[in-house]
Amino acid sequence: MCGILGLLLHDPSIDCAPEICEGLALLQHRGQDACGIVTCGPKGRFFQCKGNGMVRDVFDSNSISPLIGSMGVGHVRYPTAGSSSHAEAQPFYVNSPYGIVFAHNGNLINTEPLLRFMDAEAHRHINTSSDSELLLNIFANNLQQTGKFRINEDDIFTAIGGLMQQVQGAYACVAMIAGFGIIAFRDPNGIRPVGMATRKAGNGKDYLFASESVVADASGFGEWQDVAPGEAIIITRSSVTRRQVSAPAIFAPDIFEYVYFARPDSVLDGVSVYRSRMAMGDALADEVKRVLDEKNLSVDVVIPVPDTSRVAALNLAQKLQLPYREGFIKNRYVGRTFIMPGQQMRKKNVRRKLNAMALEFLNKNVLIVDDSIVRGTTSKEIIQMAKDVGAKKVIVASCAPPIRYSNVYGIDMPSRVELVAHNRNDDEIAAQIGADLVIFQTLPDLISSVNQFNPALTRFDCSVFTGEYVTGGVDEEYLQRLENLRADNAKAKLNYSDIGAVEGKGGGGIVRNGAAEEKEVSIGCSGPMNGADDTIGLFNNYKGQWKVS
Repeated sequence: MCGILGLLLHDPSIDCAPEICEGLALLQHRGQDACGIVTCGPKGRFFQCKGNGMVRDVFDSNSISPLIGSMGVGHVRYPTAGSSSHAEAQPFYVNSPYGIVFAHNGNLINTEPLLRFMDAEAHRHINTSSDSELLLNIFANNLQQTGKFRINEDDIFTAIGGLMQQVQGAYACVAMIAGFGIIAFRDPNGIRPVGMATRKAGNGKDYLFASESVVADASGFGEWQDVAPGEAIIITRSSVTRRQVSAPAIFAPDIFEYVYFARPDSVLDGVSVYRSRMAMGDALADEVKRVLDEKNLSVDVVIPVPDTSRVAALNLAQKLQLPYREGFIKNRYVGRTFIMPGQQMRKKNVRRKLNAMALEFLNKNVLIVDDSIVRGTTSKEIIQMAKDVGAKKVIVASCAPPIRYSNVYGIDMPSRVELVAHNRNDDEIAAQIGADLVIFQTLPDLISSVNQFNPALTRFDCSVFTGEYVTGGVDEEYLQRLENLRADNAKAKLNYSDIGAVEGKGGGGIVRNGAAEEKEVSIGCSGPMNGADDTIGLFNNYKGQWKVS
């Protein structure tokens, strides 16, 4: 899961990097592994700063001030394909043709044939295991086919249309072509979000692309419009051009954006995330009442797991006429545990992140409301914390149905065996996480909670609940390969000597005495030529302490 941002300012004398940095901070919840900014300055020259870490860690006044230019692209990343290597921080860059910078949110599902095409026909080297770099090179190769000295909007639309015929999966993308403008496009199913907004600036307008509308709201932009599925938008200093470039497909945004990922103050595809979570709480209240009556159980207090479930928990408590209490106090300086790369790290950080207040739990039957139960790591620790401070019974209510299947579209819940609900019924899930009872939202109620605010949304990607993948092309062999690639131990260690089909070709490891030597690549520049010195590719302005073997 990632956050993407593109900005073009009307006044060419104003640098856009500080505002992109502020926008990325508003999208920080979408990715905390790495971030980056690339701007385009005079004569089409690119300037970049990117690295591992959160926005506040990578960017300061010294790293932002060299990023000159009035248009740019930004990205925050959590890795779902590839590794957590510094080399895979985005945006990516290719110098040919025309100079392209690219940021991507999502995940491709047909990378192997695409990599073979890149090698055998396009003759383009893919240097990282990121499908975002692959997507960039497909776009670049399609533009290359024009053979033109200068391209126009029609050429770009044709290249994106060709890309949409070639690739399968989820992708919301922002690109920038040197000296030309910024571009946004979205996959034909609209699985991942991206939108556009404008702001009056002198006698013209500033333009923004972003994953969520909250960036526009906080930056004084208005007229927010979602990029339609299969649509591409090109913005230059003189024009805004939109075109539907793909054949019609099923519009199915990922419903998990509303459950968990998006900020509550965002509006995605015409639906207020906040209102949808209120509706989830109302619907869940009915299911909780039904189950409690059936089990002849009572509840003394409703307590949310901060922060995402607060809205739903409050509505649930009001509807059931139960006390609502903040029983868990959150340390806001610890990241989101669900998207932390490693099971042990997630488990270790739960108690660092939350502290239970005994007076809200002691001798009470507690209903804990959470947005979802994924691996069960957080839930198990939270339930134990509640019991440690004296809760009599702990009942857990989830705003989402049981998550039993892999997500292949850009959310890091890949391994089915890691999912606590996989091959387990509700009672077995409760036993696994230590709850006295677990109650899940039904899928029809979840869908209704969202599409009641926009009836045009008749379908959603609910693959994590149903195992049905809207793009097709996902079979058992693919899922098994993906699970192996994304396993926690593979995230912890990237073995450079064994780069298979999904990661690219051409070796890259150092083999001594028949064994691979693991190393962290030192970064002097980035884009497709990572690990080179500062004179190749784009100079990286990030001054963090890279680990060098």
